[in-house]
Amino acid sequence: MRYETIKVTDDGRVATVTLARPEVRNAFNETMIAELTAAFTDLDTRDGIRAIVLAADGPAFCAGADLNWMKKMAGYSDDENRADARLLARMLESIHRCAKPVIARVHGDAYAGGVGLVAAADVAIAAQGVKFCLSEARLGLIPATIAPYVVRAMGERAARRYFTTAELFDGERAAALGFVHETVAADTLDETVAKIAATLVANGPDAVRACKTLVRDVADRPLDAALIDDTADWIARTRAGAEAREGIAAFLEKRTPSWRA
Repeated sequence: MRYETIKVTDDGRVATVTLARPEVRNAFNETMIAELTAAFTDLDTRDGIRAIVLAADGPAFCAGADLNWMKKMAGYSDDENRADARLLARMLESIHRCAKPVIARVHGDAYAGGVGLVAAADVAIAAQGVKFCLSEARLGLIPATIAPYVVRAMGERAARRYFTTAELFDGERAAALGFVHETVAADTLDETVAKIAATLVANGPDAVRACKTLVRDVADRPLDAALIDDTADWIARTRAGAEAREGIAAFLEKRTPSWRA
C-alpha cells in the first residue's frame, strides 16, 4: 500500500511503521489516523510478520493531534465530532489489539496523543532525554481516547497527576512509573529495540499471540475459582497444540524449533 503520512517496511519477520510528518513533529490528522489503522490491520493478517516496531522521523516522536486539524474539528457538528473521535479510538485499538507484539521506539518527545501511541504498544523503549506530556488540559481538552491505554500503562495514581497538571516528565520518571520499560542512551536505542524484536521472533508465534490475549484476559479479573479454572483450561489447550509439541520436542532433542528456521 502507498501511504502519505507513514512509512511501512519489513525484513520478512519484523515490520517497522514510521510516522513521517516530521515538519509538524509527527502530529496526526485524519489521514495519519486512517493510515495507521490500515497499516496495523494489514500487518495483523500477515503470517510472516512476527513483531512490529512503531517509530518516527525527525526530532520528535509525536506531538499528538495536529492543531490545524483540531481547529477544523471545532466547527464540526456533535455527530461529526463523535464519528471523528471514534476513528482515533479505533486507530489506538488497532495497535493495542494487534496480534503481533508492538515495540514503541521513542527517540524524541511524545505529547498528548503521542503518549497514547506509546501506551498502546506492548513494549516501550525511550531514549534518554525524551520528554512526555499529557498536555490536553492546557488546551481545555481531556485525554479521553488515550486514557484506557495510558491509565493501564502508568497506573491510576500517576494518571491522576499527569492528566490534571499537564506537567512534563522525562524518560527516567516514565520508567519509574512503568510507563516505558527502559530508557537507554540515544546511540543504543536501535540496538536495544533490535534485540527485543529478535527475542520476540525467536519465540513461538502462536504462543506470543496467546500471551498478549492472556494478559488482557487476566489483568482486570478477580483471582477467583473461575479465573483459576480458565487458566488451567488455557494451558491444557496450549500443551495439546502443534506449536507446543514442536517446541518441547526441539528442546529435548537439542535442535532448533521449526519457527526459527
